[in-house]
Amino acid sequence: MRVAMTKEHPTGAKLPRIGMLLAGDRSYPSFAAFCEGLGALGYAEGQTFAMEARFSAGQLDRLPVLAEELVATEVDVIAVIGAVTLQAVRRATSDIPIVFTVVLDPVSAGLVSDVQQPGGNVTGVTNFDPAQAMTQIKILKQTLPNLARLAILGDAGVPDTLPNLYTAEAEAAGLHPQVVLLRGVEDIEGAFEAFRGEGAHALLSLEVPRTSTHGRKITELAVSARLPTMFGRDLARYEPLLAYGTSLAAAARQMAGMVDRILKGAKPGDIPIECVTQPELIANLTVARRIGITIPPKVLALADEVIG
Repeated sequence: MRVAMTKEHPTGAKLPRIGMLLAGDRSYPSFAAFCEGLGALGYAEGQTFAMEARFSAGQLDRLPVLAEELVATEVDVIAVIGAVTLQAVRRATSDIPIVFTVVLDPVSAGLVSDVQQPGGNVTGVTNFDPAQAMTQIKILKQTLPNLARLAILGDAGVPDTLPNLYTAEAEAAGLHPQVVLLRGVEDIEGAFEAFRGEGAHALLSLEVPRTSTHGRKITELAVSARLPTMFGRDLARYEPLLAYGTSLAAAARQMAGMVDRILKGAKPGDIPIECVTQPELIANLTVARRIGITIPPKVLALADEVIG
């Protein structure tokens, strides 16, 4: 999907041009949060800046083409969400400044050379909380005392960092993890058949492009299967039983501040990588009733928000 905003002020003055590439669609909270962040800094689309946005709607194979399109528009800076998206843009340009968010460990992934001095044309905000996997699993165990088999749903199109991390944490917690990686929406029903076959007691859906894009279908199938679900914080909109983690939207708003600094002359390689680590827990009592379980008071007491 392509969105192009006005490129010239009514007076004829050239406006700063901000590009954005997202593996989801424009309904993603992170996109709205980024725009809100710009607005809070005094930016107004069509008045003080022009936007060129591209959305792959979960089709990761389209990212390289969309990245090339953005680079061809000669924007002044490109904002990206996610490591796969960042990699696509880095391959498309080594000149245009790039600001990222929702990247787990940019140094280990080889995306920047150093947290304090990224170098090159890339900087950004990471929301990586090394304790998130452990905490999500701990909350599930507190909610489901008999939890033994944990289904983990991920994305075959992204690096295996998260599946490996969650598998290790599940095993450390004494659970039997079952990992299924989606290649497309057509794999989701098959994944649930596999979960039923293994007798999964709960589903932990990772914050990756395909699960994020198809979160509604995942939660609907989980409710039908009476399978308790744990999602990342910003995917609470899909109504899982539980959602826990750092806010991707907060990271996207913070990313807007970096874009502002670059438009004012700062070099991305000189801007230190920033981090968002303010996790939140959301519990959904409506879903709990639908699948026939009770969320213990000790878990509800931890929740920042209780729905239903």
